[in-house]
Amino acid sequence: MAALTMKELLEAGVHFGHQTRRWNPKMKKFIYGGRNGIYIIDLHQTLKRIQEACEYIRSVVAGGGNILMVGTKKQAQDALEEAAKRCGMFYVSQRWLGGMLTNFSTMMTRVRRLKELREMENDGRLDRLPKKEQIRLTEERTKLEKLLSGIEDMPGLPDVLFIVDLKKEHIAVSEAMRLEIPIVAIVDTNCDPDEATYPIPGNDDAIRAIKLVCSKIADAALEGKQEREARLTEISSEQPLPKETAKAAPEAAEGGEVEPGAAEAEMETAPEAAEATEQAEEPLQMNDSGVISPEEESPRD
Repeated sequence: MAALTMKELLEAGVHFGHQTRRWNPKMKKFIYGGRNGIYIIDLHQTLKRIQEACEYIRSVVAGGGNILMVGTKKQAQDALEEAAKRCGMFYVSQRWLGGMLTNFSTMMTRVRRLKELREMENDGRLDRLPKKEQIRLTEERTKLEKLLSGIEDMPGLPDVLFIVDLKKEHIAVSEAMRLEIPIVAIVDTNCDPDEATYPIPGNDDAIRAIKLVCSKIADAALEGKQEREARLTEISSEQPLPKETAKAAPEAAEGGEVEPGAAEAEMETAPEAAEATEQAEEPLQMNDSGVISPEEESPRD
């Protein structure tokens, strides 16, 4: 990931805060000063906090974690959605539905309903319904896609929430805090930085500022994915190959070749050899003149 510079932050307008009459006293440590009735954010602290947040995001994704990116205000929607898709993470950019985290199982039933409606459209079942029913189901699918398309493949609760504007997304913040899910967030001068695990002081209203921060978060997630894939590849390469279970013929083991018909000849001579062995093992019988073999024994009167 390319290092972020102070010049990039200045050009994006990350340093502009809210009006001085609209501020949260807890943000005082992140404020450089005021100018023309607007607070100026200390970009040295912003740069440091972005680096810390990106390092945390990278480590979470490298460990197999997932990120849910949340930004429903108009200025953040496009930038956040683009960044989430680029790094393969999940997002909510339209409206946060109450219970999206605390009532996750019910939310997943709506996701399954969305997939079911898509299947109905793809396999032609929707076309066989009455026209009025088709319109109703199409409207339902469109609404669900708008609200849930960013989380339909999310396997479970996210490991981290990235939020643009804590005040706007206060419901998402309260749900994440209740479930003890860490929060990485852009915090403007009117926000409470204590609500975020990793606060990034900056302008949460300017499109360029939001896009810059979202882009860096996406870069960190991509680095984490690459690190995880490299580790998995290394582990798989260290695993031993499966042992051969097939047994080779004695001739093959000695490096010789089996001549054609040798196996058949061996099978034909096997019964004769067995019969000779049995005869050799028969006990010798004694008569008056001495020891004789079974073939030489004369019949008794």
